[in-house]
Amino acid sequence: MTDQQPIAQRLGEGAMPPASRLLGVDVQSIDAEAGIAVVAFTARPDFCNPMGVVQGGFLVAMLDDAMAIAAVGKSGFSVFVPTLELKTSFLKPAFPGRLIATARVLQWGKSTVFLEARMQDEAGNLLAVASATAKLVPREKLRKPAP
Repeated sequence: MTDQQPIAQRLGEGAMPPASRLLGVDVQSIDAEAGIAVVAFTARPDFCNPMGVVQGGFLVAMLDDAMAIAAVGKSGFSVFVPTLELKTSFLKPAFPGRLIATARVLQWGKSTVFLEARMQDEAGNLLAVASATAKLVPREKLRKPAP
C-alpha cells in the first residue's frame, strides 16, 4: 500500500458530494506529495447538448472537481478549496463515456493555491485544459450559512 491509497480510498468511500457522484467521479490515483490527482469521470448521454457532445459546463465541473481533489489530497484533507477563478479552454468535443482528468497543484501559498488540469478521452485525445485559483480554507473554519 502506498501513501496515496488511503487518500484515494477515503475519497471513494462515500465522502464525495452529490455533485461529484453525479459526474461519475472515480479517483484513480493521488500523489499527495506532488499534488497530482488522476480522476476519471463518466460523461452520460444526458450531459450532451443538441449536437450530441458533452456540454462544456459539465466538463468545467469535472476539471474543477479534479483540481480540488489534487489540492485537498496535498493538504491531507486539512483544507477546503473554494474556487476563486477558473479558466477553461475547450480543444476538442467530448462525447459520452469515460473521461480522465489529470490535475496538479502549481503553487501553494499562504491563503491561495494555483491549480491546473487536463481532460482526455480514453483514446488519449486532449479535450480541455483548465487553470484555477482557489482559497485555502482550514476545515475547522468552514461554516455553513444559517438557513
